[in-house]
Amino acid sequence: MANVTFKGNPMTLVGTEVKVGDQAPDFTVLANDLSQVTLADTKGTVRLISAVPSIDTGVCEAQTRRFNEEASKIDNVNVLTISADLPFAQKRWCAANGLENVKTLSDHRDLSFAEAYGIHMKELRLLARSVFVVDSNDTITYVEYVGEGTDHPNYEAAIEAAKAAK
Repeated sequence: MANVTFKGNPMTLVGTEVKVGDQAPDFTVLANDLSQVTLADTKGTVRLISAVPSIDTGVCEAQTRRFNEEASKIDNVNVLTISADLPFAQKRWCAANGLENVKTLSDHRDLSFAEAYGIHMKELRLLARSVFVVDSNDTITYVEYVGEGTDHPNYEAAIEAAKAAK
């Protein structure tokens, strides 16, 4: 399993770590209108999945904004930002920040995504900061488990992986 800390404190990750070449595990999360969303709902497209601990924090906000900006420049890519925040908080945050190219999804109900991708931080019941790229055939082509939860991911590598995926 990936070694992850949050503010310097070691975290226990629950779930199954995924690797490049794996078939992407399915999951069920909630959209801002409380409808269920699964990986299959975006089948046939490239998915850049950005997992954040909470949309209301500085690094998470910057990460979501950066991928939102880049999404408009990449054809056939869905950018999904997933956190354990409530769908209502995500909707309010997106409206206040004018983000249109990224879909915020909530894993608060049962941490389905977090456990399928091995990023449920047991001590905090939050998602560990990470980025995954899934191609149109549901194969994982890029994985980054960010070692320290308050650090930024490697934006350039994730964006290049999304551009290269088919």
